Amino acid sequence: MTTTLTSTTDQSRLLGRVSRRLLPFLLVLYVISYLDRINLSFAALQMQGDLHLADSAFGFGAGVFFFGYCAFGIPSNLLIERFGPRRWISSIMVAWGLVTLAMCLVWDQNSFYALRLLLGVTEAGFFPGMLLYLTRWFPPDRYGLAVARFMIAIPLAGVVGSLMAAPALALTGLLGLAGWKWLFIITGLPAVIFGVITFFYMADRPREAKWLSAEEALEIETLTAPAKAADASDGPVDRSEASILAACKSLLVWRFAVLYFFMAVCMYGFQLWLPQIIKSFGHLSDAQSALLAAVPAVFQGLGMYFVAGSSDRLSERRFHVAASAAITCTGLLMACFFDAAWLRLVGVSIAAFGIWGSVGPFWALARSCLSSTAQPAGIAFINSIGALGGFFGPYLVGWFKTVVPNFLAGEHSSFAGALALLAAAAVLTAILAVTSPKIRQ
Repeated sequence: MTTTLTSTTDQSRLLGRVSRRLLPFLLVLYVISYLDRINLSFAALQMQGDLHLADSAFGFGAGVFFFGYCAFGIPSNLLIERFGPRRWISSIMVAWGLVTLAMCLVWDQNSFYALRLLLGVTEAGFFPGMLLYLTRWFPPDRYGLAVARFMIAIPLAGVVGSLMAAPALALTGLLGLAGWKWLFIITGLPAVIFGVITFFYMADRPREAKWLSAEEALEIETLTAPAKAADASDGPVDRSEASILAACKSLLVWRFAVLYFFMAVCMYGFQLWLPQIIKSFGHLSDAQSALLAAVPAVFQGLGMYFVAGSSDRLSERRFHVAASAAITCTGLLMACFFDAAWLRLVGVSIAAFGIWGSVGPFWALARSCLSSTAQPAGIAFINSIGALGGFFGPYLVGWFKTVVPNFLAGEHSSFAGALALLAAAAVLTAILAVTSPKIRQ
């Protein structure tokens, strides 16, 4: 007869082993995914001029990724249930790697739009699929920190992207290709290679992991089993509810989707314009702007780690999201109002800390409202609808930069109005977070 572990120490040791086995590999996959999403921000330093793209056109192309991403998010997360994470994640990684390689063939505005849209389609299932995958391995009280550790890939991708972009952009002329095209080649190949590796490395669930005993696999599945129904005032999803459609109809799920929308406006409006925002601080070369973008990336990681750790220790989510949004707003306004370039860099670094500090607590809070049967569609629904902010953020930054007078900073910054817009989105994020119903863990 198979028995479960009874010692809390043994359980902690087991979960630590799971973390060491899974999270580094998943982090590498997410670094590759996020690089393929944000490499455009570095490529734009040359690409925008070569293709004669206006700021509004670049913002639209950067954001149109999320139309495909949102449209295919839920179908992709349902397919992951049918085919299993190992097969599905492997397949879509190879697909988006090939699309990234094809980006070096872009010749005009329309081809740019088409490939960015297709990239969104191919990447749609990865992030919500990983959030779902982690629910199979980590119990609720460990989930927020696990998500944050996995999502350290975002700032890591920012640092790696900065370090890769500077030499890649300097390859202009090698084999007759522009530097920005080499950047797409260098960041696309790892997705194809690791897509193949993923097929052999990942286990769909604990019971299929050869590195776990039957007792250990049972213990993990017991710890991650769904709890009783949560209690919330505006109608959470019943944990016994088997209908996936019920999750999509829940007002609480929609509330989280709207909250994530404003988070995504800040996140992607900031991230996809960051090298150009930094370049606007002074007379910097493309390589210098790319390298300096690594500084806010470090603060992204610090925000994700420390805020998520605090949230898990205190078992509190709402106010951690709100506090992170307040920090975001402060940093963005510093970048608007201060004259000194180094103070603006401090401002965008503080903003980066706040933007990504909210991610772990947010997904831990969102998970609490979903039954295990509703999580595949519910997580994907929140991610897909909320990620529409990933279109509006970059597009509005480009539009504000082109159209709206930058009265906030006079001649000091061409991005002042856009940064103020992102600060307003952070304020709305804080309001929605603190007024969310409290979910009992």
